[in-house]
Amino acid sequence: MVRHRTTLRTARAGWALALVLAAVATLGAWLGLRPAGLTGCSGAVQLSVAATPELAPAIRNAAARWSDTGPGRCVSVLVTAAAPADVAAAVAGPQSARSSGLGPPDGHTRVPDVWIPDSSIWLQRLRPVRTDLVPATAPSLGTSPVVLAMPEPVATSLGWFGARLTWPVLLQQLATDKQLHAGIAEPDRDATATSALLALDGVVSALGTDGKKMGVDAIRAFDAGWAQVPATLVVRFPAALGLAPLSEQAVLAYNANHPGVRLAALSLDPAPTALDYPYVVLPRLPADRADAAGKLPSALTDSAFRTDLDRAWIRPPDGSAGPDFPASRAMFVPPGAVPDLGAITDVLSNWDEITRKARMLAVIDVSGSMLTPVPTAGGATREQVAVAAAKGGLALFDDSWEVGLWVFSAGLDAGKDYQQLVPIGPLTGQRDRLNAALDTVQPRRGGATGLYDTILAGYQTVQRDWDPGRGNSVVVITDGKNDDPAGLTRDQLLAQLRKVADPQRPIQVILIGIGTDVTEADLSPIPQVTGGAAYVAADPAQIGDIFTRALTLHPGN
Repeated sequence: MVRHRTTLRTARAGWALALVLAAVATLGAWLGLRPAGLTGCSGAVQLSVAATPELAPAIRNAAARWSDTGPGRCVSVLVTAAAPADVAAAVAGPQSARSSGLGPPDGHTRVPDVWIPDSSIWLQRLRPVRTDLVPATAPSLGTSPVVLAMPEPVATSLGWFGARLTWPVLLQQLATDKQLHAGIAEPDRDATATSALLALDGVVSALGTDGKKMGVDAIRAFDAGWAQVPATLVVRFPAALGLAPLSEQAVLAYNANHPGVRLAALSLDPAPTALDYPYVVLPRLPADRADAAGKLPSALTDSAFRTDLDRAWIRPPDGSAGPDFPASRAMFVPPGAVPDLGAITDVLSNWDEITRKARMLAVIDVSGSMLTPVPTAGGATREQVAVAAAKGGLALFDDSWEVGLWVFSAGLDAGKDYQQLVPIGPLTGQRDRLNAALDTVQPRRGGATGLYDTILAGYQTVQRDWDPGRGNSVVVITDGKNDDPAGLTRDQLLAQLRKVADPQRPIQVILIGIGTDVTEADLSPIPQVTGGAAYVAADPAQIGDIFTRALTLHPGN
């Protein structure tokens, strides 16, 4: 997957921002810009500000105070509370919002002059589709650590309350404690959830194959308690929800309104990227509104605004907790660089692919070359490592998946190059049948590789019963080039696939080559037509990692 690396580095030093904005405020007074509400001013400039709901009251208060100061021209500031996902979709526009995973605009959220979302993650997601509207940098107005929320009695019983919780410990608990119900807000609409998934991905990637399985299991555990937005997630505490990634701000807000059973804000190690509340002036504003937008921040660094931040349970940009800030045992970690777009896209794609329902036909090569021993796998044959990878993948699928199994070799079944062992069906009723069928897979000594006829037949089989509510795919494991002289050539296969492919009914073809007899150049032209990807494990012992990666491929990537 091509990654677009556009790392956003925001200015987070509160005192430095204060000095800069104080200078801007002085310049604004000299230029004669005046907030509305004072006597004797006319020709008011109207400035619209959309702020994330938890910060909107503080911004509204600051704008009101600003209206009591400064000589010159009038400025009327309209502050509205708006969910960052809704503003992001409006900024992206209908077509770009869909392609970036933001979803369609809601139809009533307007693009503001100034936008204050909860995280610069939104800017990263928007910048590729609206480079004309999203600035390169944006100063931070506040910060809130991303923590693991858990009822205090549960955290105490596990020995986690007040401690720094490592991800491996959390993952192990999720895997073994079936009474601990996890949840998460929809990551496409919640920067806190996205930040938590980014931290999780970094941890499991470092743990190798075992880590990937733990990561998949954790995502499924969080998905079991999925909610569209954080507001509908937190109301499930404590009876129906045991843990969820939230911001420290959300935990403190919950505790202020639910005194019965308080939530603990558990610090995670490594810590997810904190929310940073960037102040974003949208480009291409008329000169008078752009001037006003540049001067409003003069009211967003003083002691009165700091008090309002404390009351909103948001820390200032430097992460300090003043005397009016509620007590929290969360350990503050200074905000780091916002993750790059490639990492954000990968974790959102991974989430979507693991949690969505899927329908897959698995196809395994049983030609004679699959008898070749693999020295790095203790002498097991290519077939044996392929079957082991397939079994490992099957263990990752939940019961919502529909899976079928074919094998192939030239002239395998009554003149056909492929043979159905298990038809595509729900795993609820045939998981054991699939595992038993995999145990019977054996190479045909001297059998040729009838790859191209098999791919076309598999594609058409999945297409015949294509399911709009699922991700539909064909996954093929092979160790060689097509060498069936009586079958299709690659050009003929590509022509047939172009003829039958329907963009409205997408089917991914994922080809996994093993060994040194096949290359990506041999395989990649096929998914270029259908969608999907081609992978090659030159060392067949590595097929397990590649198989896991292939199964989390997001449609369109």
